[in-house]
Amino acid sequence: MNPQIGFLLHQAVTSLQNGQGDAAQLYLQQALRIQSNEPNVLRLLGVIAAQNGLLSQALDYLLRSLKVMPNNPQTLSNLGNVYCSLRQLQEASNAYQKAIRLDSNDPEIWSNWGIVHYESGDYQKAIDCYDHALKLDVNHFNAICNKANALNQMQQYEQAVALYEQAISLNPQIDWAYGSWLLLTMKICRWNHLMPNAHAIESRVMAGHKSAAPFSLIAISDNPSLHAKASKIYGESEFPPDSTLGPIADVNPHPEKIRIGYYSADFHNHATGYLLAELIELHDRNRFEIFGISFGVKTSDAMKERLNQAFDHFVDVSDMSDEAIAKWSRDQKIDIAVDLKGYTHQARTGIFALRAAPIQVNYLGFPGSMQLPYIDYIIADPVVIPQELEGGYSEKIVYLPNSYQVNDRQRQIADIKFSKAQCGLPENGFVFCCFNNSFKIIPPIFDVWMRVLQNVSGSVMWLLEDNAKAAENLRMEAKQRGINPERLIFASRMPLSEHLARHHLADLFVDTFPCNAHTTASDALWAGLPVVTLTGHSFASRVAASLLNAIDLPELITTNIQGYEALLIELGNNPDKVHEIKQKLQRNRLNTPLFDTPSYCRHLESAYEKMMAQKGNHSPMAPIVVR
Repeated sequence: MNPQIGFLLHQAVTSLQNGQGDAAQLYLQQALRIQSNEPNVLRLLGVIAAQNGLLSQALDYLLRSLKVMPNNPQTLSNLGNVYCSLRQLQEASNAYQKAIRLDSNDPEIWSNWGIVHYESGDYQKAIDCYDHALKLDVNHFNAICNKANALNQMQQYEQAVALYEQAISLNPQIDWAYGSWLLLTMKICRWNHLMPNAHAIESRVMAGHKSAAPFSLIAISDNPSLHAKASKIYGESEFPPDSTLGPIADVNPHPEKIRIGYYSADFHNHATGYLLAELIELHDRNRFEIFGISFGVKTSDAMKERLNQAFDHFVDVSDMSDEAIAKWSRDQKIDIAVDLKGYTHQARTGIFALRAAPIQVNYLGFPGSMQLPYIDYIIADPVVIPQELEGGYSEKIVYLPNSYQVNDRQRQIADIKFSKAQCGLPENGFVFCCFNNSFKIIPPIFDVWMRVLQNVSGSVMWLLEDNAKAAENLRMEAKQRGINPERLIFASRMPLSEHLARHHLADLFVDTFPCNAHTTASDALWAGLPVVTLTGHSFASRVAASLLNAIDLPELITTNIQGYEALLIELGNNPDKVHEIKQKLQRNRLNTPLFDTPSYCRHLESAYEKMMAQKGNHSPMAPIVVR
């Protein structure tokens, strides 16, 4: 190697180690002017370009480096990373396999190859790769966390929790692992020191640490400031604004049709699909052109087929990079890009960081603010975001007149009359039920439920069996509170239409707090089952109240835990009163706004038109109120 190039390369590496990427790039560019095909220089330039999100440039540098030195495992591994970011998963896998053939003793390559399998949905192959990495380096904390992620997807929650704990012990500053650990311990209802540990994680977040992704905190805290802080830290770290595609053109203020793009991984048998389907079918095609942009794992089911037919254009972009999807969206002249994922599993926030459309909206999937400068609006209503809580949102708030949550009147309730014996319920006694996911059940609410059972003779609590370990732990917790564990009865999962049909066996749906029932609450109301909720300050804690207001049952909304407990006991001891409420619900079901999907569609379309008017007139973006 030319001594001058060697010196510049050394300076570049030192600069990189000191976090001085710009200086490193200057040294490398100087070296490249001396020798344009020096492979180590090209490789490092590729690495820096990838770190800066310049994936096409990174790919070019790395391929040039490999042309000169084709058997460099490090360069091949770097190339695999870039292909993975570009969603070219087969090319990434090929690069990692070649790198491993050249150097099978590098744990980082094995761990990265596992990520490709994880992204492809082949979690067992991913785990095999992570295990290879851990044989080479038992303390490779990235492989440990990656394996925990895969075990989580395979519903092997206890093993995943143990791995997160191992990773945190090896590297207490590891990004996001505390939140992942917290969410999984809540999912299996392992409550040993849960609340003190949760408060410690909250303190870390408020101090600015990258400890917990936003979703992991919504079921444990009702503090909007904490949620906003977590979103801000996460968004700035993982999805800063990306100017790769340059400025986006303004909207046409008077388009023939407004082009709306709905972006999601959940256009299949999923809660988002169940809520959204009829809205897509009802959009006014004289004024709107509707795109469905799908980036989920490829699947085929009845809801996927229904949505495929409902959209004017349904496009599977799961194999495309964020940059390619954003560019495609611009080429299609999408006016309004609607993110249905927010900060939830399989989100692709990077699409919106690149500006897929002049107007970008946070809607339905994530109950809170994303705290991102390029997400312009959040769809809400005056209940989920009352005026006094507006300050916790970076987005401009769109106030729909009733509930923000859309619903599908086509949701089928199976024509099956389940017996109590079929569902393991006693023939007599009041049936409280909660079909929320187990991570939403936390000790303070469970304490209330157990006191309610003590005060309502012969009553039972009917819960969804999210996972066997959660059921085991909840029964143990009931026993510790002096309640016979047999008074907790667990329902297995079943197809939605049958699940809705079995709601008639329950007397009352009892909500969780601070993360309410969302789709599960509208499922209950659609099936004719009243919901008692406790409302707080966060978006997630106000959803059921929004639904109950929209179906004119405000008497079932409580605002403090004492009132929540008292109402449950009162109703549990007064079946006649519950019967009256059920009759009122039945009268209101199709005569109030909650399930009036055509009216909801008109209100949302009005909001879209107001967004376009603000943008088209170059007015400052402002909150929108739909009357």
